[in-house]
Amino acid sequence: MATQLATRGLPLTSGGPPSCAVSCSSCPPSSPQLGRRPSRRFRCSSPQVDAAAAAPPGKGGKYRPSFADDLLLAFFRSKMVEEVGWDSEKPGYAGLMEVANRLMVKGKSALETEQAAVRVLQSLFPPLLLVLYKGLLSPIANGQLAAMMLARATALSCQWLMGPCSVNSVTLPDGKSWSSGVFVEKCKYLEESKCLGICINTCKLPTQTFFKDHMGVDLYMEPNFEDYSCQFNFGVPPPPPDTDKALKEPCLDICTNARRRRELGRNSSPDVLSCPQV
Repeated sequence: MATQLATRGLPLTSGGPPSCAVSCSSCPPSSPQLGRRPSRRFRCSSPQVDAAAAAPPGKGGKYRPSFADDLLLAFFRSKMVEEVGWDSEKPGYAGLMEVANRLMVKGKSALETEQAAVRVLQSLFPPLLLVLYKGLLSPIANGQLAAMMLARATALSCQWLMGPCSVNSVTLPDGKSWSSGVFVEKCKYLEESKCLGICINTCKLPTQTFFKDHMGVDLYMEPNFEDYSCQFNFGVPPPPPDTDKALKEPCLDICTNARRRRELGRNSSPDVLSCPQV
């Protein structure tokens, strides 16, 4: 549900595809309610370069949220609550995850979830700012300036949502290299949600759509569902849905529902283990 609070110093990452066959805490309930260090599945074609974002505070690379981070989380959560029409009683990040789960099941399809998440992202920015950015900045140098600015803003302002991240370079379809990527070491949003569907429908797809449609910048997000890292490629258009590997991944190993289905011996078909939320 994210990188969305870019220019304003804030990020993101929601609808309701079919509910899981077995109810679990990691997937939304059935009742109302995205460089370097590539993995073997998602390889970033570009080498890592200078980190524009300051090294995260804390020891051993552990990101420690500041008071400003708490304010950003509260602001982002309030916008999501406005869209969902419901709030969790839990404080902080745990409550945010429950609201994200509710966002997943509010609509009648994955597309409705994506559209709702895009509206949340739009609400984080003054409308005039989005219009000016898309109309004045995105056309400069074929979009290079706008893409590089968004990468730096994302790395600097979205660690409260995703965890430690840094700017790196990406390779465009024409072979050029821009310093417009962001590598997320281990996405907190994905790790805490424990659901591939929440990652895809409330973060990856709506974030790609938001930056393209409302800020005029292509974005391709490559989440790694093995180590929970994620590569943001600003200036790179995403592939068609039928060729996007992230949309063909099975449920996460940490998904309780997926474990139960394996235990029941229902894994003879690849479709059985695919996430029912995607």
